Amino acid sequence: MERKMLDMLACPKCHGDIEEKGMFLLCRKCSLAYPVLEGDIPDMLLEDAWNLSDAEKNGFKHDNSL
Repeated sequence: MERKMLDMLACPKCHGDIEEKGMFLLCRKCSLAYPVLEGDIPDMLLEDAWNLSDAEKNGFKHDNSL
């Protein structure tokens, strides 16, 4: 994901900073991992977020797509 786009995004739950890791955008404050779908499209819906520990167990990979 482009750095410029990443800098504009924030966690929808706490409005905190996010970081990219594998196929996810992470909010360490909320312990949430938002999947990045094919085409570098971030899915920032709270109901689609993963628990950070689950994303870590999966090696920060998922099989979600559009």
